[in-house]
Amino acid sequence: MNSVITTHGLSKTFKSHTAVDGLNLHIPQGVVYGFLGPNGSGKSTTMKMLLGLTQPTSGDIEILGQPLTRASRTKLLPSIGSMIEAPPGYGHLTGRENMRIVADMLDLSAAQIDHALATVRLTEQQDKLVRNYSLGMKQRLGIAMALARDPALLILDEPTNGLDPAGIEEIRTLLVHLADRGITIMVSSHLLDEIDKMASVLGILSSGKMIFQGSRDQLFEQSVPDLIIETPDPQAALALGVTASRVPEGIRFSGIDKDQTAQVVHQLAVAGVPIHEVRRVQQSLEDVFMDLTGRGGLL
Repeated sequence: MNSVITTHGLSKTFKSHTAVDGLNLHIPQGVVYGFLGPNGSGKSTTMKMLLGLTQPTSGDIEILGQPLTRASRTKLLPSIGSMIEAPPGYGHLTGRENMRIVADMLDLSAAQIDHALATVRLTEQQDKLVRNYSLGMKQRLGIAMALARDPALLILDEPTNGLDPAGIEEIRTLLVHLADRGITIMVSSHLLDEIDKMASVLGILSSGKMIFQGSRDQLFEQSVPDLIIETPDPQAALALGVTASRVPEGIRFSGIDKDQTAQVVHQLAVAGVPIHEVRRVQQSLEDVFMDLTGRGGLL
């Protein structure tokens, strides 16, 4: 797949603090790219560098196949829509009036504004004052502003922040729909379950470093889920010296692979410990995320 965003050794240092450290991003065309990381991991700084709002200390950025420089930024920006931090908009103006300001700045037609408002389902609310919008409507207005120029790339920082479950689902459905239309979307969020439902490619930062980048299936291969062996005699199993903890169903092991599992099962069977079931604990994206960022190791 063609790469819409590629970075090589992208770094940003503020005085003695390195916010982003040697980042190698690869974002394919037409995907929702979930950009994850703990607070302070460098996500917002990275997005600002991709938009030319912050200059990198070192490294290179390519967007849509072109190097991002001060000279090329003006040519590239019409192909990029963004919403960083809080959604934009003047509260004393209507949604339509806010969109007209965007149209005047970007030399857009009324038809483009109509299409953007319709895409985020704000046509019926376009004549309301923005100060009377719900937070979800304000977020959708911000996305409409980002979509107005029909970009190939959309960069969104926490677009579901503060929304209720209905609003979150609305934004998620919208972003998946946009990706289906071929728009590449880079979205950061602390709501891991939501990213899990919408993103086909994931990137995880920890302390400014990329610790994982790839598909969901590839991510889950990096983390070994706990193993539970159900037995009515967990004390006999623990007496054999196995490194496990007692749970209501029997005993639980952490971080053991398939070969180690086979050895443990064999050891218990030879000792006559009854085994009713051997199973892995089902993991969520949050489980794997906490595992990887908690141990901080590079993959």
